[in-house]
Amino acid sequence: MQRSLSGIQPSGTLHLGNYFGAMKQFIENQNSGKYENFYFIADYHALTSLTNPEVLRESTKNIILDYLAIGLDPEKSTLFLQSDVPEHIELSWFLSNVTPVGLMERGHSYKDKIAKGLFPNTGLLTYPILMASDILIYDTDIVPVGKDQKQHLEMTRDLAMKFNQQYNVEFFKLPEPLILDNLAIVPGTDGQKMSKSYGNTINMFASKKVLKKQVMSIVTDSTPLEEPKNPDNNVSQLYKLFVTEEKYQEMREKFKNGGYGYGHAKKELLEAILEYFKDARERREELAKNPEYIEEVLRKGALKAREIARKKITEAKKIVGLMGNVYNK
Repeated sequence: MQRSLSGIQPSGTLHLGNYFGAMKQFIENQNSGKYENFYFIADYHALTSLTNPEVLRESTKNIILDYLAIGLDPEKSTLFLQSDVPEHIELSWFLSNVTPVGLMERGHSYKDKIAKGLFPNTGLLTYPILMASDILIYDTDIVPVGKDQKQHLEMTRDLAMKFNQQYNVEFFKLPEPLILDNLAIVPGTDGQKMSKSYGNTINMFASKKVLKKQVMSIVTDSTPLEEPKNPDNNVSQLYKLFVTEEKYQEMREKFKNGGYGYGHAKKELLEAILEYFKDARERREELAKNPEYIEEVLRKGALKAREIARKKITEAKKIVGLMGNVYNK
């Protein structure tokens, strides 16, 4: 069975864009039975931009709860923290020594920060190396990615080939992208793509009060209540994600006929979101009361992941000529 691996940074609260943009597909892949799935929380990666330790701990806990609540099953998938498998960092050092500096300077994230006049740290510059380590240490076959993330996977393949060539081995697999080209583009409250960086998110696990405030803040035009409105507006585009095609068309007809305000539509959207995530929200509340279970899930996941990673790093040490081999003694 092919092995699939996905990671997510604990850099903030997950939102509808995260869910429909990736998480929903991850759960579908898990339940398809096609892959051996590994999901990790990329807490080492988060350190490139997140400097508040309390926020990092809280964000990490929330993402674990979110993943389990939406349907990630520890019996079907392996869930673990990146920081519980230090071999990721060990392998990244080996890869650093076959990586041209120019390749890192061409990375999208690094170039974007430079273009914005920011001063990125070394961690951001070498982010693709650690990402490559995350993938290669598990002999990963496929990596689910959006089209905008394809460059980082191409870098991973480049580094795998450079290592193999330098040491004249066929040690690293060349992982293939599983392009998630059927992803929904989720509009934020301002109509742009939903993103934490834009401050336009709707969080599916927020309290009902906060969720209502976020939904009601969706930007609309000033067309009077009684007049017809553009049926393809921010509210209807979000509503479409949660209901049947029939229900979606009903809302569009209401907008076209007039006498139907954006406030009415937002209330319907709020109800649709709450209904869609009803079971997941209840599961999350129960999971939050059971931290021992969460710890056990992560412990088992880390043990399984580290067993694989230890074997790989032990082989890598032999290949590069290091004498240390403590795991086999």
